[in-house]
Formats: sequence, C-alpha cells, structure tokens
Amino acid sequence: MGYDAGEYDIAVIGAGHAGCEAALACARLGHTTVVFAVNLDAIANMPCNPSIGGTAKGHLVREIDALGGEMGRAADAVFIQSRMLNKGKGPAVYSLRAQVDRRAYQALMKRTLERQSGLDVKQAEIVEILTENGAVSGVVTHTGAVYRVKAAVVATGTFLRGRIIIGDVSYSGGPDGLFAAARLSESLKSLGITLTRFKTGTPARVNARSVDFSRLEVQHGDDEITPFSFETKDAGENKAVCYLTYTNGDTHRVIRENLHRSPLFSGEIEGVGPRYCPSIEDKVVRFADKDRHQIFVEPMGLGTDEMYLQGMSSSLPEEVQIAMLRTIPGFENVQMMRTAYAIEYDCIPPTQLKPSLEFKAVAGLYGAGQFNGSSGYEEAAAQGLMAGINAARRVDGKAAVTLGRSEAYIGVLIDDLVTKGPTEPYRVMTSRAEHRLLLRQDNADLRLTPLGYEIGLIPQARYAEFLQMKERVEREIRRLSKKVAPPGERVNAWLAERSSAGISTGIRFDELLRRPEITYASLAAIDDDFPHLDKNTANQVEITVKYAGYIKRQQEQARQTEKLDARRLPADLDYHAIRGLRLEARQKLDQIKPESVGQASRISGVSPADISVLLVYLKTREKQ
Repeated sequence: MGYDAGEYDIAVIGAGHAGCEAALACARLGHTTVVFAVNLDAIANMPCNPSIGGTAKGHLVREIDALGGEMGRAADAVFIQSRMLNKGKGPAVYSLRAQVDRRAYQALMKRTLERQSGLDVKQAEIVEILTENGAVSGVVTHTGAVYRVKAAVVATGTFLRGRIIIGDVSYSGGPDGLFAAARLSESLKSLGITLTRFKTGTPARVNARSVDFSRLEVQHGDDEITPFSFETKDAGENKAVCYLTYTNGDTHRVIRENLHRSPLFSGEIEGVGPRYCPSIEDKVVRFADKDRHQIFVEPMGLGTDEMYLQGMSSSLPEEVQIAMLRTIPGFENVQMMRTAYAIEYDCIPPTQLKPSLEFKAVAGLYGAGQFNGSSGYEEAAAQGLMAGINAARRVDGKAAVTLGRSEAYIGVLIDDLVTKGPTEPYRVMTSRAEHRLLLRQDNADLRLTPLGYEIGLIPQARYAEFLQMKERVEREIRRLSKKVAPPGERVNAWLAERSSAGISTGIRFDELLRRPEITYASLAAIDDDFPHLDKNTANQVEITVKYAGYIKRQQEQARQTEKLDARRLPADLDYHAIRGLRLEARQKLDQIKPESVGQASRISGVSPADISVLLVYLKTREKQ
C-alpha cells in the first residue's frame, strides 16, 4: 500500500533540463519542492549533443536567463567553445551557441539543485499521480513512497515507455543506457490524459584517437566571447575546437544498400520523428539529389576523447553504422564508442494544456519539455521555467503568467504547442516568430527582466544593475538624436573613407548611424563626446537606432495581435451553438477551448471568417 513520505508544495517528475528549471523556480519562489530523477547521475543529462543555444535556441536561453532561470549561467560556466551564429545576416537572427563540457554541466546543475534552499532531490521513479476532486494531491514512487503535494510538473523527457531501436534490435530503455519509466503512462491515462508516441534519435560517439583530424576542416570559436547570462562578467575563453567533414557517394551507397534493414523504413519504428533533425538515412532518401551532407565533429568535454557526430543520427544496424562511418574522410579507421540509436517514447498532444502549461483536465498538474511534444534542451528548459513559475503561483493563489508571441520566443514556443499541437517533435525556429525583430537575443534582458523581477526570480541587485544599463542605452540614444555633426573637411573625409556620401549641412548622429556603412564604434573618430560604452550597451544602442523604422513597424503589427489576445473568451462558451461557424471550426474550438480570440485565430482549421463570426457573436452576447 505504500507509506506516507511527507508533504511538499510541489513535486517535479524528472530532472532533465525542464525538470531542473521547474524545480529551481518553485523553490526560489518560496515553495517546498521535491524533484525526482530515475538516476541522480543523469540530472541535466545531454543524451544528444552537449551544446546549448543555436539558431533561435540561443534566444530561448537568453530569455530563460532574463526571467531568472539557470541554463545560461550554467552554460557560461562550463562552455568549451562559443560562437555567435548567423553574423552574416541581420541582428534578428543572430544566435549564440556554446559547446559545453557535458559532465561539468551535469555536475554543476546537480550541485545547484542540491544547494537550493527549499528543494529536495530524490532518486526514484514516479509510477502514479494521485488526485482529489479533480486536482493533484500526491505522487507515488516505485518503492511505495507517497508524497502529498498541491501541484506537480511532469517533465519525463523520453523516459515514458522508452524503447531503444538499433536495426532489428529493440529493447525497453531510456537514453544513455538508463532504464525507462514504464508505469506512469497508465496513471496519466487513468486521469483522462491522451498520450501519443514520438521518436527521436542520436548519432554515434567515436574515439578522437581514431580520427585523422588533418583531413577535417577546423571550426574555431569567436575571438570575443558573448555570454548567455546578464550576470556573467568574465566571459571566459575557448578551450576546444570543433571540426567539419562531409558524407560522400560511398557513404550514401552503404546506406542505400541497407535501407531494408533500417527500422525507419521497415515499419519497426512507430513514433513520429523530428522533421528538422532527420537521421542520415532519412536525409539520403529525402534529398537524393545531394551528393554530400555536413557532419560536425564536436568534443563531448575536456576530460574525454569522445566526439559527437552532429548530422549523423541513425537507427541502422551497428555493423552498417561502422561501415558507413569508415567511408568518410578522416574516419577510415574510426572506432565507435557508443552506437547511434533511435528512441520511441510516450508524450502528450499539448493541446490538452492551457497556455500556463497546466492540464485542462487535472488542476495543479503541469507538463514541460519533451513530454509536451517538443525537442531540444532549450525548448525543454523554457517550458520547465514557465511550468514551475505557474505551479508556484497556483499554490499562492496568483494568476498564471503567460508570454505573448510579441514578447518572447518562449511565448511563440508555448503558443505553438498548446494552440496548434505538433504532429512531430517541435523545434523552435526564427521563422516561427512573426515579430522576430522585436525578439532579438540581444534585447532579451530589456524585454523580460522587469517581469522576472516582478515574479520574484530576479534579485534586487541584478534588477538595479539592469535599470542602470537601460538608462545608459536610453541616454545615449537621446544624445545621438540631439547632437549634430557639422559639415567640414574632418567629417567628409571620414565619410569618404567609408564610401559614404558627404554632407553640406549638419546631420544628426542618429541619422548618420542609420547609414548601413556606418557603425556605432566608428563614430568615435568624429564625436569628441563619445562615451565608450560597454559592449552590451553599445550593441543595444546601435541596433535600436539603425533599425528604428523597422522596429516601429513591427511594434504596430504586434499591437494589433495583442488586441485580439486581450479579447478574452468565456470558459463556458458553447461553440456548437454559434450559428455561422463552420463545423471544423466548432470542433477545433470546442476541443482546444482557447482563452482569447487571438489564440482562437491561430488554431489550425479556424479561418478568418470564423473569427469574424465569433467577434460578432461576442458583441451580441455582451449587449444582451
């Protein structure tokens, strides 16, 4: 029957990237919290690439940090190579990415959990969620311990009924040789929660001593390091290099000759895989016209010879994997340390969740991370942070915090999940954000730190420092808008050096800065009052001034979206009774029960005409 193991405010089930952020947020907001992991040595594990950030993902990490989360600080502390991606494009898509030391990251995050006041860390598998009157009341471990709680966050990653698949070999298991969580799925189903099945994969790990690096292209990190966290003052330095190589015709031949042995094409794999991170065999079939594919060869850490082969995910038989690897330049004598595999697991269609990430069917129960149908460490951490914040606020009797699509990539991520419902593991991308010029990674602090402070996760000292930075930015923008560069030999010679048109009358410095060929730093040569700001502040000034027109336009578009999001929909609205709504729209609206007209407008199958009908109905109802 089990035994009473005590009472906590909140339980967090799983201690991956989502579970870590959820548990820390709950405890830091003053709630007694317990977090469970099937193995404490797997806390904050990176079963795929040990990297943080990347395109759009770097935005998420900066936003997590701006709200008071932990991922950015941890990545800054243990990175071994850092690069700002997409520097050849506009600032809206600049994305920071850091290769981190896998074991150092895990150790640091585990210690952070252990030392957090109000947080207990337990090794146990949760097999049942208890409820009373439709609300969470407790969780039960595999050893029979019953923990009484007021709220719970499910962040089980890929562990729920996990199944490892390598060729025609398959067995129950979680990532990295850990055991699967086999019993919680049935408990969730008994609560009326619908589960689905997704699949993801990971490539082989190889021994660096068996690789001929002279045949690979070297990829260095940035000379000037940009940290993820506002709190990181010493940016550190790169300690490792990454490499680049390519598949070739021989690689593709080996794969094609063995496609009949691939569980992906034989039907052995039932779960839906990620479109934007396909296996190498999937890429060879889908992009048959390509004669090569990139492979990034990246270190797993400073204290190991294991190398990660990004771009080579596979579920082919082990001997086929070895054969295809040895066709790649530099890999002729490669030794495989860990075999690539696919993993199938249970997760949920996230349309069962409110925008707060609370289940509609079970009060006080929240979902986060891959359990919600997403992929990626950063997506998981972002959801974990928001689920933790909202679980804590529910216990406090406070309103949930949700972020709009024009406020944060976290808002885009969660809205896409709960409104549209992914049909495959969801990955955040810059193209998913309608207002991406507003949601730059460089201005995450300006967008979200005030909210993080209001919630209670940003301490007073950091908030005061943030306000000083904000004032420096605003003061310098005001100065540039007032100061005039006079016509004359000094200024025109300086402009000519930059292939910029000369001036015959005075010109404001902000107008000069809007010229594409002029940088903020270069103004120092003609500005005797140039303030020589820190890098972060100067960068913010330059982008804000240069893109002022575009930013203003996107802000206006965002205001139109916000108007629809501000128009709340009654929870008891009977969509089947609204005349004029198409049948599909009625069914979708009734299923998802959107909280606002804006959310309703983003549901797949709900047309602009349906939204017009809905608005007319609401107006008539209000008059009555």
